[in-house]
Amino acid sequence: MPEPSFFPRGPGLTVGEIAAISGARPGEGTDPAIVLSGMAPLDRARSDDLSFFDNPRYAGQLAGTGAGCVVVAPKHLSFLPEGLAHLVAENVQQVFAAAGRRLFPAALVPASVTRAEGISPSADIDPSAEIEDGVTIEAFAVIGAKVKIGRGTIVSPGAVIAPGCAIGRDCRIGAQVSLSHAFLGNRVVLHPGVKIGQDGFGYVVGRAGLDKVVQVGRVIIQDDVEIGANATVDRGAIRDTVIGEGTKIDNQVQVGHNVAIGRHSVIVAQVGISGSTTIGDGVMIGGQTGINGHVTIGDGAQLAALSGVATDVPKGARWGGIPARPVRQWLREVRFLSELAGKGRTPRNERDD
Repeated sequence: MPEPSFFPRGPGLTVGEIAAISGARPGEGTDPAIVLSGMAPLDRARSDDLSFFDNPRYAGQLAGTGAGCVVVAPKHLSFLPEGLAHLVAENVQQVFAAAGRRLFPAALVPASVTRAEGISPSADIDPSAEIEDGVTIEAFAVIGAKVKIGRGTIVSPGAVIAPGCAIGRDCRIGAQVSLSHAFLGNRVVLHPGVKIGQDGFGYVVGRAGLDKVVQVGRVIIQDDVEIGANATVDRGAIRDTVIGEGTKIDNQVQVGHNVAIGRHSVIVAQVGISGSTTIGDGVMIGGQTGINGHVTIGDGAQLAALSGVATDVPKGARWGGIPARPVRQWLREVRFLSELAGKGRTPRNERDD
């Protein structure tokens, strides 16, 4: 692993401490007093690094690893080389993530750019703004009239907070974020370039062309939401756009007006969600999926990457494809078409291009 100069190592944790915070158990012959101060992949780990093994395709790397300890599932214990210290857990990734949060706490949320606390003299703050003690506002940020910002929040350089917005406590507003017509809960993280609260896309055909449909709703972002770089969330037209508690949204996602997203959902990069869509709790949406307007995706549903969703998705369903349909049906159809295409080839049409 390269020297983590951006996130320096601390004193580390013992294997026993990692077991205690994660629910893993030290494997047979493993000394719980081993101290680990870093994390690394199997092929680059050193004696003070924690690594993990959860896929047999990396058995060769496991055999030659220099890691001080490896997290492994019970079903993969047979792959371990003799004498390698290990932690055993059913959910390997969960244990590795728990250790990472304790080893590198500074990596949990973005820090201020300047590392300075308080309000920069180069920030432009309206006198009517209400800013609690303990807020950091960095250079060239703009804070509009009657904005409210809770303590522990960091507003990074170049961010623009439009009049009337409210930001809760311990939030992180990244560089060049634009926030308007929006209320944020506590511990919300907006990564650089996020745009919140701009016009939704609304037009009607008029006599002279396209006439604007006004967008007079808001954006409501609940506690513990994290939104990745350059994502966009449009404000509602005549109702609010809402993102529920604990939901995580990846980079470059587009959320249209009036969309309602439930709690603890995961939306991966470059997803496009059209207006007035309702997404339930615990939904997982793969990258580059497109979702039609006015559809409902039920609680716990999963959508494969590159899907095109045109109709409602039932609660707990697993769908994929274009148009999206149940995964088993989709895979059956793909296999059938592939076999049919193979059977239909003749000497005159052997080319695939």
